[in-house]
Amino acid sequence: MRITIDTHLCIGAGQCALTAPGVFTQDDDGFSVLIPGREDGAGDPMAHEAAQACPVQAITVEDD
Repeated sequence: MRITIDTHLCIGAGQCALTAPGVFTQDDDGFSVLIPGREDGAGDPMAHEAAQACPVQAITVEDD
C-alpha cells in the first residue's frame, strides 16, 4: 500500500492520527504527516479507515 497526504487540502482535524496513530501524526502546526518509514502503512489495517475519517479527503491510500 502507498499512502499520501495532500498538504494543500489538510485542515489539521487530526482524525487520521486518532484512527491510525501508528501511521499518522501531526506536525508542530497541527497538520497531518506520515510517521517516517510508514509511507507504506506498515501493515496497519486502520490506514484505510483513517483515510475515510478525513473530513476533507486529503489522504489517499493505494493498494499494491
